This record gives sequence, C-alpha cells and structure tokens, in this order.
Amino acid sequence: MKQRVVVIGLGIFGMNLVKELCKSGIEVVAIDKSKETVQKARDCATKAIVADGTDQDVMNAIGVREDDIVIVSFGEDLAASTLITLHLKQMKVKTIIVKAPNEEHKLILEKVGATEVIIPEKEMADKIAKSLVSPNVIDYIPLADDYMIGEIAPPAGFIGKTIGELQLRGKYHIDVIAVRDMLTEKITMVPAANFVVKDSEVLIVVGREEDVDKIK
Repeated sequence: MKQRVVVIGLGIFGMNLVKELCKSGIEVVAIDKSKETVQKARDCATKAIVADGTDQDVMNAIGVREDDIVIVSFGEDLAASTLITLHLKQMKVKTIIVKAPNEEHKLILEKVGATEVIIPEKEMADKIAKSLVSPNVIDYIPLADDYMIGEIAPPAGFIGKTIGELQLRGKYHIDVIAVRDMLTEKITMVPAANFVVKDSEVLIVVGREEDVDKIK
C-alpha cells in the first residue's frame, strides 16, 4: 500500500507542509475545521476534508490507518493537540508527529503517545543562531550528547587538499561521512583519504558541535 500522510490542522505550518509534500508526489490527506482553509488545500492535497480532528469517530470515518504518517498542527492549542494525539495512539497509528509551541508542551505530548514532537520556531531560531556563529555551517541535525551531523562549506584552506591531508579527525575530532557537489548534486559517501575537496562541494560531517564550530 502506498505511503500516505495525514495533516490535521491547516495553519501556516500545516498548509505549507501539505504543499511541499504534494510537490514530492506523496499522497496527502489535509484536514481542518475551516471550510475556507480546506478549500485552499484542495488545489494541492490528494484529499481535503472539513472535519474536527479531535473527534475520534470522525477520524475513524475518514479512515485514518495504522500505517499512515499523521502530522498534528494545532499551534498553541495544547488541549486539541493532546486529545488528537491520544486518540491516534488508541487507533494504533504508528507514526504521530505533533507541532508544539514549547518544551513543556513537548513533554506532555510525548507522554500521551506522540512519536515525534517538533518546535518549528525553536528549531529555526537554533539554525539562524548557528549560521551567525558559524557561517560555514549550512545546515545541521542535532544529535545526543552535543553531537551533530552538519553540512559545512569548506574554508579556503581546504580547497584542493585531500581528505587525508586535512586530518579532520586528528585536528578537529570530526569525521567526513559524505561530500555533496552543489553543482551536480552528486553525493560521495564516506570519501576515501585521496578524495580532493573542490570549491563547489560541501562536507557532511559528524562530531561534537564545539569541534565543528572550530572550522572557520
């Protein structure tokens, strides 16, 4: 059965999510109480439904499946997010991703069954701060114990040198797990020691944030 994503709550975040998923050819069901909002989603969603996402009977009638990826986006409405998350858990939905406004709400949503809780404003703020502190860090994913996977633009001193010559593990305690060419989008996984770094490439590295920040 083809993978399906159900987005409940079509605010700015939810609506943009629906649009981006549809561009990727993914089957998307968009749900919101507002008829006007749902009408806008019909231009891109596979199916757009006017419904109250907090009503479990309605979710059953719509046909939300266990293997659906369900994304709940109710903004500041913790009561609604918590209720729908609890219902989805009771319906045995395996993947429940919920948008939360802060860490306190995140803890509550995780307790009632959310498999992943995202705080978009915080994550965006973290990325902007990281880009200002470390301009060469293009993007990153935080991991446990202050580790991160990051895309970094190689400093001028890296260009034309091999991975072996850079001695990144010895000097910075980080590992290059891939290299992406920005012109061709070609990915080289686990580049060999004799791989020469070009100015059109970015390095995808893993290591502690403080060590990655040392590469200026």
